Amino acid sequence: MTEVQTPALGGIYEACIGVQEPLSQIQYWQQFGYRIGEVGDLPPETAKLLYGVNSSLRSIRLYHLQSSRGLIRLMIWEKPLNDGLGTGSMKVKGNRWTTTLTADILNILNHAEVAKLADFPIRFTAPEWDIIYNKDRKIRPFVDPAIGVREMMLLQPLTRQIFFQRFNYTLPYYGNINESAFFKTSEITHVGIVIQDDSKQKLRFYEQVLGLLRTRDDVETTYEASKNARNIFELQPKEKFLVTTFDDPRSSKTDLQAVLSGRLFIVRFPETIQLQCRFEEAKPGCLGISLYTYPVKNIEHYFTRLQASEAQNITEIVRNEFGERSFSFIAPDGYFWNLIETNNF
Repeated sequence: MTEVQTPALGGIYEACIGVQEPLSQIQYWQQFGYRIGEVGDLPPETAKLLYGVNSSLRSIRLYHLQSSRGLIRLMIWEKPLNDGLGTGSMKVKGNRWTTTLTADILNILNHAEVAKLADFPIRFTAPEWDIIYNKDRKIRPFVDPAIGVREMMLLQPLTRQIFFQRFNYTLPYYGNINESAFFKTSEITHVGIVIQDDSKQKLRFYEQVLGLLRTRDDVETTYEASKNARNIFELQPKEKFLVTTFDDPRSSKTDLQAVLSGRLFIVRFPETIQLQCRFEEAKPGCLGISLYTYPVKNIEHYFTRLQASEAQNITEIVRNEFGERSFSFIAPDGYFWNLIETNNF
């Protein structure tokens, strides 16, 4: 009997950034260790079918070392829809951002401060200390190793980034730093979105339909407990949010040393908090970060699963600008997604 291979989906493949001219963004991402890969074009009629945008499109895929996830795609729109999220608040529905490991967070901070002095359009936070794992672990200061991260936010008109530097622990498959890059950074380790859903029904889509691995669930973050969250997400006294993470199905729930990059962070605010909705500024055709993609094998399998789900605006399977079979949809939480058939993961 012929063995039937199980259809597979990987971790986050690309963070896509809408631009009008690519040169400055290519130069920018080169400082973070990225390099130019494929270049491809779509006529307006195909871009309309796949992305819902009646504009010609040229895209440039940027790779980082040998990583098959956490890539960048620059999407050059002839007729962009709007200016995108820009440097606006992280505390909005529709928010998107990328997160990257660095070995030199102070170098990034230095450049952010220089840019601010030069009146560049930029917002950032100072690198604050945080403990990600074993939060209840007691240490003796100046005797035991301090295990945690320094984390900062950096928002610019076309990029929304969070950087973290590890101290006294390693995760071998979660961030591979390009030591020759100016900012000594890894591929994108994870991306994030903001939702409101007290019932948690919308979360089930990522696990039950896409087949992602739920690795952390309802991790509470409060104004009082986290200065990082207070600064990045503009939390007010007594406010909180919950974090659920979804990983590449080949990752691990229990073994940190086996965890893979390509994670999706979902920040879930209570429905009692008033959040602005900015989905129209965070979808293909917009400038700035506007789309995430997942790689899949057997795209017809996922097309069928999506058609039987609560997803909306499911497109037909067409060839994208790189010649890959692809289709798009809007998840129940309102975010626009794109799946790409590839064996490169």
